[in-house]
Amino acid sequence: MADLGDAKAALHHYLQATREDLIWKLDGLSEREARLPRTATGNNLLGILKHCLNVEAGYFGPTFGREFPTPEELVPMHAFEEDPQADWYAREDETKDGLIDLYRRVGVFADQTIEQLPLDAPGRVPWWRPGRQDVTLQRIIIHVTCDLARHAGHADIMREQLDTAIGLRRENTNIPQDYDWPAYVAKLRKLADRFG
Repeated sequence: MADLGDAKAALHHYLQATREDLIWKLDGLSEREARLPRTATGNNLLGILKHCLNVEAGYFGPTFGREFPTPEELVPMHAFEEDPQADWYAREDETKDGLIDLYRRVGVFADQTIEQLPLDAPGRVPWWRPGRQDVTLQRIIIHVTCDLARHAGHADIMREQLDTAIGLRRENTNIPQDYDWPAYVAKLRKLADRFG
């Protein structure tokens, strides 16, 4: 376990935990289940994972003058000119297992950036607005962790809608076991209906 009294170790720990929680949301799903749109805007579990791996590769790569070893596996910046949603879905030639493997390799790459640089290491985010592009490693760890946590929340809700597989973490769902969920939902629906 990381020394959570050390700022860098604590930030790194929460980034890694959030990354693993996101990957966990794809456990046991078929290719179709992982790809199937779950919202009116096409959000899907595998697309969220692909977006997040590209986010990490960008923020912990070019921002600090590093390039992912196999950049051809990532969504190139010019792809967004043709399709602004290019990193939000898996192409036909991409698989769930392949993207999970890629995300794990991106995670190792991001972890190396964090391990090699001090928190105050300067970076530059070329796709941010001028005047806001200069950053530190600390700011990027926080920014990416918040972004990943937001998307892990999306994934949690989508997975719950699919098969009720919910929870905070694989080893600690933080959800009451053997709870009468239908009765609970009925109670909340009745409460809400009073205001209808």
